[in-house]
Amino acid sequence: MAEEFVLEMNHITKTYDSNTVLKDVSLKVRPGEIHALLGENGAGKSTLMNVLFGMPVIHTTGGFEGEVRFGGEKVQIMSPMDAMEKGIGMVHQEFMLIPGFSITDNIKLNRELTKPWPVSKLLGKDLEFLDREGMAADARKALDAVGLGIEEYAQVSGLPIGHMQFIEIAREIDKTGMKLLVFDEPTAVLTESEAEQLLGVMKQIAAGGIAIIFITHRLDEVMEAADTITILRDGQLVTTMAKAETTPEKLAALMIGRGEEGAIRIEKEERELSGENAMTIQDLWVNMPGETVKGVDLEVRKGEILGIGGLAGQGKIGIPNGIMGLFEAIGDVMLFGRRVRLNDAAASLKAGMAMVSEDRRGVGLLLDQSIEDNIAFSAMQVNGSYMKRFLRQKDGRAIRRYAEKMIKELDIRCTSPAQPVGTLSGGNQQKVCIARALAMNPKFLFVSEPTRGIDIGAKQLVLETLVRLNREQGLTIVMVSSELQEMRSICDRIAIVAEGKVVDVLDVNASDTAFGLAMSGVKAKEGEAV
Repeated sequence: MAEEFVLEMNHITKTYDSNTVLKDVSLKVRPGEIHALLGENGAGKSTLMNVLFGMPVIHTTGGFEGEVRFGGEKVQIMSPMDAMEKGIGMVHQEFMLIPGFSITDNIKLNRELTKPWPVSKLLGKDLEFLDREGMAADARKALDAVGLGIEEYAQVSGLPIGHMQFIEIAREIDKTGMKLLVFDEPTAVLTESEAEQLLGVMKQIAAGGIAIIFITHRLDEVMEAADTITILRDGQLVTTMAKAETTPEKLAALMIGRGEEGAIRIEKEERELSGENAMTIQDLWVNMPGETVKGVDLEVRKGEILGIGGLAGQGKIGIPNGIMGLFEAIGDVMLFGRRVRLNDAAASLKAGMAMVSEDRRGVGLLLDQSIEDNIAFSAMQVNGSYMKRFLRQKDGRAIRRYAEKMIKELDIRCTSPAQPVGTLSGGNQQKVCIARALAMNPKFLFVSEPTRGIDIGAKQLVLETLVRLNREQGLTIVMVSSELQEMRSICDRIAIVAEGKVVDVLDVNASDTAFGLAMSGVKAKEGEAV
């Protein structure tokens, strides 16, 4: 008789020193179901998955209490390789692809196919040739399964982020003997249409009998795809329920324990903006792979929060990256009446701009360094801040004071300012990126996908912080985001980009039809879609 559960994690407790991060947590997953695992950053989701995958951080810190049963048998999973051999795979939030390898090589990494030749038949299998045709055929099959039409021999480096996410999934699908897949924030970097495609792929996988643990902060996707939902809060199990028993509002309340306050609501006062422009962009072209900008004209009013939206790959992300000197750009950009020198990142920072990048691990952070050093680094290098005048030494006390202030204000969940950034959760890393940008005391701030991979409570805090900086300090902010409703909650206007150009600049109260038309490259006619 088939086991009722493919995975049972019973009464899991994990303590680091005197800090209990999981307390008596149980998780049971049936074959072929999509089981959503919800909770704020720091709720214990990552630690529970570290236990499941036998991560070294668990075993080198005293192990854990409780038991793990897989396929009906009690198991000791001592490493990620051990988990994979048992039939457990993971699609990570932060990509594990090798940029210099082809898509096929990434999909077949450590599972390469080989074919014999006369010498190998005599001297052993280690001398066999790679079966390139067979590997490419497997990769093509996996790519087709996730609906990605890109050529299997293409190099991963330079591909759009959405493509990389589907390649991660294709790699897991290609593995034989998979019984359980963990999807960690798989739609965080995808457009709405890509996210719908991914949810469809997940349902197909589950229909084939493979169980899925779906870790996400997007409650609409939970209601769309999940069969069962488990919620953690502060390291403890809140509840496990069928999807039919709940609503997004109830889930938000259970996740953060604040009742219906869990929904994002930003208080902002109506105000009149001056007619003065903070930034004027004329005929901007940016050569950013996957996000090319093709002659953008745009004005940003002094003191406003301007949103820039659009589908992935249409150029919205290329605008701040080009202006900040991260990718080759041409055009005219004026900041408070002064021309911005393009293709020079240091000049952009010195001009009074700062940016929170959408790529927090690749651009925004020094993962091996402490939180406080990450926060102060750019301000030290560009402005000479946090430096003692005598011998130009680092002012450790000033850095610690500012880091502690930002940790408190942004609710960065950590053990101390000295904790390495690479050990933080994705949401807390994003908050460090924001703190790092604010340390520059900028006059103009770009924030690109600021709530990517962050839970509801953290999103509320980040968005409120942006509004406070705008209202209290007069900071002009451009928010580039795939989350239209979030932009509508804090922005004064929203520019929609399609095919590398600004299609329309809309009032936040414009209709969904107007926004939908703009995202498809069509500007609503005067008087329509109000």
